[in-house]
Amino acid sequence: MLSSDATHNSSQSKIQKSQRILVVEDEELIREMIVLALHEEGYAVTAVPDGSIALTVIHDPATKSEDLPFDLVILDIMLPQINGLDLCRLLRYQGHRVPILILSAKGSETDRVLGLEVGADDYLTKPFSTRELVARCRALFRRHHLNYAVSEPPMLQFGEISLYPQQCRVLVREKEVNLAPKEFRLFELFMNSPRRVWSREQLLDKIWGIDFVGDSKTVDVHIRWLREKLEKDPSSPEYIITVRGFGYRLG
Repeated sequence: MLSSDATHNSSQSKIQKSQRILVVEDEELIREMIVLALHEEGYAVTAVPDGSIALTVIHDPATKSEDLPFDLVILDIMLPQINGLDLCRLLRYQGHRVPILILSAKGSETDRVLGLEVGADDYLTKPFSTRELVARCRALFRRHHLNYAVSEPPMLQFGEISLYPQQCRVLVREKEVNLAPKEFRLFELFMNSPRRVWSREQLLDKIWGIDFVGDSKTVDVHIRWLREKLEKDPSSPEYIITVRGFGYRLG
């Protein structure tokens, strides 16, 4: 159920209708309330009741484009046909970088971490207010705009490692390495700012988001996984360097 402020009217300027949102929610009442709230904010909304239909509209052949026809996806976890986690994982595997906001009645730390680990950008637990939902959508649009406002270069190079942002590919000594979504985004951040030292807290904010629930050990674990995949000798890294007392840097 949603809280009583579902029909809150924002006094802020209406969002440009070029911002398109896909809502995937099987509970009809919640779906309709979300659509109403987003329409009142000026967003163009498409709503579907299950993961299978979502895939159909996402990969609409009429678009004739590799880009998604949506700028944001709001995704319930418990869906018929294809569940939300699998759909999120599939979109990231296919290289789509559209912001994804997961909705779920499961609010434990394990559930939230799992949702973020498969590639979601934010996680909102039911019951929620549509005012908070709209605020989170705005925040995701702002974050996405800041991250990608500048055209991405076709390739980033550091030493023997090449990273292709638009293809979500990494080559190490000309051999492709498979990185999980969070691993890729973390290493892309390093590649965009070589030599810069990032604290664990900064990395959590940049990659996991300010609403991440967990501790800084998550960063250490992902750094270890990256080293195992990228370094010749993970125990003596030459790329991802630990700056004792501060954090990590590339090179």
